[in-house]
Amino acid sequence: MSDRDTVLITGASGLVGAEVVARLLAASVPVCAVLHSNSAIVRNDATVVTPGTSVQGDIRLPEFGMAERDLAELSQRVGMIVHCAATTAFDASDRDYEELNVAATANAIALARRWDVPLVQVSTAYVCGMRGGTITEDASDGEQSFGNGYEDSKFRAEQLVRAQPDLRWAIVRPGIVTGASDTGAIREYKNLYTVVKLMVEGKLRSLPGRYDATLSLAPVDHVAAVVVAAVLDFDSAQGRTVHAVGRDTLSLREVSDVLAEYPSFEVATFVPEATFAESDLEPVEREYYRRIGCLYTSYFRRRLVFDTTNADALLGTRSPASGKDYLRLLLDYCLESGYLGAPLPSIEQILADDRSAGVRR
Repeated sequence: MSDRDTVLITGASGLVGAEVVARLLAASVPVCAVLHSNSAIVRNDATVVTPGTSVQGDIRLPEFGMAERDLAELSQRVGMIVHCAATTAFDASDRDYEELNVAATANAIALARRWDVPLVQVSTAYVCGMRGGTITEDASDGEQSFGNGYEDSKFRAEQLVRAQPDLRWAIVRPGIVTGASDTGAIREYKNLYTVVKLMVEGKLRSLPGRYDATLSLAPVDHVAAVVVAAVLDFDSAQGRTVHAVGRDTLSLREVSDVLAEYPSFEVATFVPEATFAESDLEPVEREYYRRIGCLYTSYFRRRLVFDTTNADALLGTRSPASGKDYLRLLLDYCLESGYLGAPLPSIEQILADDRSAGVRR
């Protein structure tokens, strides 16, 4: 990045963006955060991060809507743009997807070209859509169908990046972003977490899916590490697409088996799509399914594995484990934090409590 050593980051207050900011600052890289409001940049462990500088902006607007004085000053300092900002909601409107995911990426591209700096674009591994099998990191054929508007919008954003012959770029594709690889901690519960909560509370008891379908979880710290590696070693990342996912896929059978280990959890049943009928659900469950459950069922049908060759080479190590033990770590944290409610005691604990009570009496 020569003398222009500052990294401009959009989405800096988001789950992944905050971790990227913290890691870059730890590596002594100057950071300027584009913030839509005066929101604090809070890491996954709840600590507050203070970047060297921040500017007010709106990714939906050309040049992110930044003030002219900010643009003039940053043009002399910024050596790279990391575009993390997006809506990840599965129920967003077409307008939101267009403005926040597609047009915003076009704005990031235009600014990178204007300043003649590289762009690291954060996408999603699920731009593969409904395809199955092994998904290579450079796959971008456009023949796939998509499970939702989010995936489609991120695919179109990627295509904009790839279409610029004079743009130096790298694309990072996270899987399903989940808690830290060592503690399971996460500061915001959304998307898959919401579905799991409804399942274990018995509010979604039957869902269309197949037990051999696979989920690819992506520990948030690993996703941030891949993004930062793409920044620090851009020569290796340039022109490449990198999957930021754990090294293990989880089948729905494995997920169900792990959930069954927790005595306080209900375990949903997955039934073939051909035999699932929304009308068969009880009224309350039907409402939960219509409003939330149906947004995620495409992930319960796909059988795929994401290749991580580029990511492993960039990091110089294997992607972290993300199998059954990691799922247990995530669930344990959800219980300890109260997100999934107070766990029921085990039989052993009940007997031990009874013995203790007997002594006190």
